[in-house]
Amino acid sequence: MCPVFIVKYIQSMSPRQEQFRAIDIIMKRYQLKADALIEVLHVAQKSFGYLDVPALLYIARGFKLPLSRVYGVATFYHLFIFSPRADHVCLVCQGTACHLKGSAKILQAIQEELGAVQLSTSRCLGACGIAPVLVIDGQSLGRQTVETALKYLHLKSLSKTI
Repeated sequence: MCPVFIVKYIQSMSPRQEQFRAIDIIMKRYQLKADALIEVLHVAQKSFGYLDVPALLYIARGFKLPLSRVYGVATFYHLFIFSPRADHVCLVCQGTACHLKGSAKILQAIQEELGAVQLSTSRCLGACGIAPVLVIDGQSLGRQTVETALKYLHLKSLSKTI
């Protein structure tokens, strides 16, 4: 059971009440079974845009799980984020094939060149045949070079401001 101050904190969040209602619906659909934790985390992220501490506490309380378990599951998967996203999200594959074909140079160039990009890496995206691979705003791009990756990100940045 969560301490009283956590319950009061969650109850005081009326602007987010509708978002928490979506979490309640999905938890009840799965009969509050912890097996549905990943699905509920996805719904929470979709509702809030990211997983923050109040959302994780709410889910832990709903499933009667320790916060450490909910947080552990959420941090295990790279698809969950814990802060608001930047204008663009870029995931750079660091698998063996991508690394051998220059993904480290692409990663370094993006870090140096662009600021409004949330940059992260993945151990492997499973697209080794088209290495190096980036996922930019949900779109997979294969056979990338430093030049093509930066050009694509610059175009995405320009299209967002127009």
